[in-house]
Amino acid sequence: MVAIGLCMIVVECRKHVSIKNRLGAGKNMTLHCQSKDNDLGQQNIANGDEFGWDFSDNIIGTTLFFCDVGWEKVEEYHFNAYSFGRDRVRCDGVGCSWLLSAEGIYGFNVQTAFWEFMYQWPN
Repeated sequence: MVAIGLCMIVVECRKHVSIKNRLGAGKNMTLHCQSKDNDLGQQNIANGDEFGWDFSDNIIGTTLFFCDVGWEKVEEYHFNAYSFGRDRVRCDGVGCSWLLSAEGIYGFNVQTAFWEFMYQWPN
C-alpha cells in the first residue's frame, strides 16, 4: 500500500516546461537544457516552434533545470527554466511556459495570467 501511494504522488507531481521561439521570422535558436541529473541535449528550434520536457520535483524541493540559449544576436545566454523555489507558485505547480523574443525572455505566470518579462539579453 505504501508503494502504491508513492507512485500516485510521483505521477500527480509531474511538471512540464516548454520554451517557444518567438525571435522572429527566419531566426533559429539553439537551446541546451539540463539539470544536475538530466542532460536534455542541444536542440535547434525554428521560429514558432517549441521544445518541452516532463519531470518530477525531487523530494527535498531543490529541483533546478537551466538552459543555455544562443541565436544570431546572442552567442550564449544562461537562464533557469525551472527552479522549485521560484516556480512552484508562479507556474501553479504544474509547468512553466517560456517565450524567447528579440527583447528577451518572458515567463507565463499562472497566478496572474500574464507573460512577465524575466530576462533581458545582454548588450
